[in-house]
Amino acid sequence: MTSPTPSIPHNDNHNDNARPTLIVIGNGMVGHHLVEQLVEREAHQQYRILVFGEERHLAYDRVHLSEYFSGRDAESLSLSTRSYYAEHDIELHLHEAVTAIDRSTREVVTDNERHAFDRLVLATGSWPFVPPIPGNDADGCLVYRTLEDLDAIREAAVQATTGVVVGGGLLGLEAANALRGLELDTAVVEFAPRLMPMQVDAQGGELLREKIEGLGVQVLTERATQRIEPGETSRLRMVFQDDKVLETDLIVFSAGIRPRDQLARDCGLEIGERGGVVIDDHCLTSDPAILAVGEVALWNHSIFGLVAPGYQMAKVAADTLTGGGSAFTGADMSTRLKLLGVDVGAIGDAHGDRTPGARQFRYFDQLKQVYRKLVVSSDGRRLHGAMLVGDNAGYDTLMQYFANGLTLPDDPAALILPSSEGAPALGPDALPDSATICSCHNVTKGAISAAIDNGCTDLGTLKGTTKASTGCGGCAALLKNVFDHELSARGMEVDTALCEHFTHTRQELYDIVRVEGIKTFSELMEKHGKHLDDGMPSLGCDICKPAVASILASCFNEPITDATHISLQDTNDTFMANMQKNGTYSVVPRIPGGEITPDKLIALGEVGRKYNLYTKVTGGQRIDLFGARLEDLPAIWGELIAAGFETGHAYGKSTRTVKSCVGSAWCRYGVQDSVGMAIRLENRYKGLRSPHKLKFAVSGCTRECAEAQSKDIGVIATEHGWNLYVCGNGGMRPRHAELFATDLDDVTLIRTIDRILMFYIRTADRLQRTSVWRENLEGGLDYLKEVILDDSLGLGEELDRQMQTVIDNYECEWANALSDPEKLKRFRSFVNDRRPDPDIIVTEERGQPRPAHRSASA
Repeated sequence: MTSPTPSIPHNDNHNDNARPTLIVIGNGMVGHHLVEQLVEREAHQQYRILVFGEERHLAYDRVHLSEYFSGRDAESLSLSTRSYYAEHDIELHLHEAVTAIDRSTREVVTDNERHAFDRLVLATGSWPFVPPIPGNDADGCLVYRTLEDLDAIREAAVQATTGVVVGGGLLGLEAANALRGLELDTAVVEFAPRLMPMQVDAQGGELLREKIEGLGVQVLTERATQRIEPGETSRLRMVFQDDKVLETDLIVFSAGIRPRDQLARDCGLEIGERGGVVIDDHCLTSDPAILAVGEVALWNHSIFGLVAPGYQMAKVAADTLTGGGSAFTGADMSTRLKLLGVDVGAIGDAHGDRTPGARQFRYFDQLKQVYRKLVVSSDGRRLHGAMLVGDNAGYDTLMQYFANGLTLPDDPAALILPSSEGAPALGPDALPDSATICSCHNVTKGAISAAIDNGCTDLGTLKGTTKASTGCGGCAALLKNVFDHELSARGMEVDTALCEHFTHTRQELYDIVRVEGIKTFSELMEKHGKHLDDGMPSLGCDICKPAVASILASCFNEPITDATHISLQDTNDTFMANMQKNGTYSVVPRIPGGEITPDKLIALGEVGRKYNLYTKVTGGQRIDLFGARLEDLPAIWGELIAAGFETGHAYGKSTRTVKSCVGSAWCRYGVQDSVGMAIRLENRYKGLRSPHKLKFAVSGCTRECAEAQSKDIGVIATEHGWNLYVCGNGGMRPRHAELFATDLDDVTLIRTIDRILMFYIRTADRLQRTSVWRENLEGGLDYLKEVILDDSLGLGEELDRQMQTVIDNYECEWANALSDPEKLKRFRSFVNDRRPDPDIIVTEERGQPRPAHRSASA
């Protein structure tokens, strides 16, 4: 028991309608999930519930925390709303830390008052471990754990050019990705002999290191930092055990976590030898009035640092609090990750050191940079573990073999050999009802079937009902496959219609438009759309109109602002500029291959200064001018076109940029003219509309400075021609591009790209990126090679003609609009007033304009 705590005003909570009081300390992912589980059991009617969170933010998604640096904000990462808590009569205390637990009086203590409790749940999570290195508290030494931490890193990065992450595990590589996204030269320092030592073995670790170094991140393993001191050329200097040094402006510690168990220690709860609050199978601590869940809880001598086990604990704790009898019996720590764009998967006993008599199979392809490993039982019938580096395509299938104890094929090695496309897919019908589809929320195939039997017939409702695929999202593809299969098995129609106005898929509509020569939305709706009750054609919706607009542009490349097409466009395409958060627009002229003359640079600068625009160089080697008012867009583009620029299509689902290095023209390593090829490709495909945006890159040698292997189309020079990579992307779900063909000459390269792009355009789904399209292609990359390289479908010449039609009909959309007075009438803030929008207010920051923040009272 604790000694008496200082006198703080007592807040008597025991008289609230005679309901016992339940206090939850912690509002992270697990703490919030506990609240959801309590609400699901209507425990908010049984208990008066108080939730304390020391951060000012509501519970947010830490799994996707790094996306905070790539455009997402705290609100978009949030897992709930204040209104949710209010609606269920739950008192939410944010930015209010609990400083003590008084078990003798059954109270928690904050800086302001005491709160009595009958039951208490510790969901305090963990804190980032900072190695006890002298100098670890110097200015510029930070941690990577919360949104506040990320704000501090972003602020420090403004004055930095280099950054180091201490820790080469999962969190460390996530932090490295964040620093790289802040455009810092990044290094990772790891004490162990390899990166991610808990997930991968020596061979997998070496490949992981090679791939990450190929992305420009320095990797230093087997390095113990002795001290941190002021640097000579940078802010800080790290001194290692061998007296070697590394200078940097910024150090981020991400070397693991430790349970935040201080509250439990101070109040006398049982604590594990290495930390963590000891719990039993029902999440009860040594005090039966107090429970613990998540990373603070120690079950069977283990701390579980993943969200899925935390969610399982939350479910058990909610059951315990409401009189149920479910038990936590441990959790699988299998993980599927994409770190710095590199796939890593670990299932079960991936190292094979916990399986007596284990047999192992390995596949290693250094050219494609893929490593796969299986750990199977001594008789070869059961999968006990797997390891994947460089390609996670077979993860779902392997996970089902492991989780459900399914009998392996006679030749287990077939699961990892390339001829089987990563692994022969297990059809949904082969999975038992007990098969776990979503591990975060422990949703089984049986639960999905039950939801369908209870009337759930669309995927969105299924997710809302079961919570499947609302955690890390890694099960999305498997969930849809199982859902569609279960609908079909019940004789129910699997809806593949584009929307309520067309019964066809996007692919079917594309074929109809192309074969019948339909050139307007109204004609397509008249002939093939659903009509209203009075027999009149429908006007369409926000799904079908932009989809059909894209199809028409892909087939005929007529100006999207023509009268017959303008009503189909969204805001960005309508005004041929990206709308920003304050109602202004951005202007991105095309700069093919990133090559630009001094005169054109001066012209851009003059336009930016004249119209008071914020100016930034983009990741695609273009210059972005932000803050253009709607009514100024025609004048701005008039000056840019006069200076020799064209629209860059940054607003459209179309070819955006072709990034390049300087290649053989300047670089001593370059073996081909990468700039020349990039310009040739960009000028060829400019204006090409597609289901999703397209990004290209051309590198002049295998050092890959243009980062071609993360693009939809990536070209890398060799001494004998060009290697072609396809179907990669960055974004929320990065994917490494795959090697498609090697040593192509210029003509063959361009013909191959033509055919790939047109085959993608005609067969992809609405808003489907090339990476997802490739993943969904039956037969995978081998099938795509047969179609494109071997012309197995006899489509080659037809695809060539379709691409030539697009190229022949290209016209700069802004030049077209400037020549048409009717089109220019749209560029007004107000129809009846020519004055500019008075609500657009800017301020100055770092010598440039930016949107002014409104006050809370505004």
